Amino acid sequence: MMIFAIVGICVVLAVLAFLVPRLSRHPERGTQRTLGAGSRAGGKAPGVLGRILSKPFRSSSKAVGRSGSAGRRARGHMPF
Repeated sequence: MMIFAIVGICVVLAVLAFLVPRLSRHPERGTQRTLGAGSRAGGKAPGVLGRILSKPFRSSSKAVGRSGSAGRRARGHMPF
């Protein structure tokens, strides 16, 4: 379920970044802030378990950042 939510967020951010690049930064940062909080909370578990619990949030945060930047980059390559 969480995977589908992250994929949906990435798609929405990519489309938003393509259509209105400046307005896409705020939702992207908010999403990354939320995922960062989850990563920090998971990282408080001891030892290897902390790394295992925080990894999905870190990789999701990276995916959100990449999808937003890809949408802005695609918009920059448009001929008009």
